Amino acid sequence: MSEALVKEYYTGQVLKEWRRLVRDAYHRLELDTTHHFLEKYLPQKGLILDAGGGPGRYTVELAKRGYEVVLLDMTPANLAFAKRRIRRAKVKNKVRNVVEGSIVDLSRIADGEFDAVICLGGPLSHIVDDQKRDQAINELIRVAKPGAPIIVSVMSRLSLLVVELTLFPEEIEMPHFKQIRDTGSYDGAHGFTACHFYLPEEFRAAFDNKGVEVLEMAGLEGISSNHRRKLNKLAKDEARWKIWLETHYQTCTHPSVVGTSEHMLLVCRKK
Repeated sequence: MSEALVKEYYTGQVLKEWRRLVRDAYHRLELDTTHHFLEKYLPQKGLILDAGGGPGRYTVELAKRGYEVVLLDMTPANLAFAKRRIRRAKVKNKVRNVVEGSIVDLSRIADGEFDAVICLGGPLSHIVDDQKRDQAINELIRVAKPGAPIIVSVMSRLSLLVVELTLFPEEIEMPHFKQIRDTGSYDGAHGFTACHFYLPEEFRAAFDNKGVEVLEMAGLEGISSNHRRKLNKLAKDEARWKIWLETHYQTCTHPSVVGTSEHMLLVCRKK
């Protein structure tokens, strides 16, 4: 049921999702910080799986940078849009395939096929069932080559609780607030689609004992999380913005920052 809800939600959000990461300085922080870690850990060349890649924001950019990419997403509207963006960017020769499918079942892909696997923006968070989330993680690892980086980002439970306080305090008395607080899971009944919001220790533990080494975790919005208006104002001052970005990259891997960031990134390497 949750998969159908997610597919329906993102069918109506294609253009908004494409624009989301570049709409302002605050949202671009997620994009730029993600690329910071991609540049740090991706091999210099190779075949990358963009799993749950939506309308193709990362696929297009990585193809521009010379990587071969396979884009997989379960929403046909996202894939149709991505194909247009790929053509427009003139990187069709670098995108090996655009595939409809779920990260829970990558059985069409052979073991160890990819030089790197990315799953960014929260596709893993949109799997509410615990067993299916675990299966998806196993699949992302399985299709990576030994030694390949696997880079995943999810949505944070602690950050969402702050959002409830600051933007939707009337919802604190509603049953779904306690459900999210206590379990991280949300059925999609109030404005957003079905989602599991992670605690940082839960996110890391999900990759333990799976034949990978966790290399790093980061908060993608970092200490700027939930301060969109202030950050966007600061970004207009070039000198202050430069110092703030330095501060962001120095602090975004601090454990206390990772857990309270809107999106958390985990980098691991397959053994």
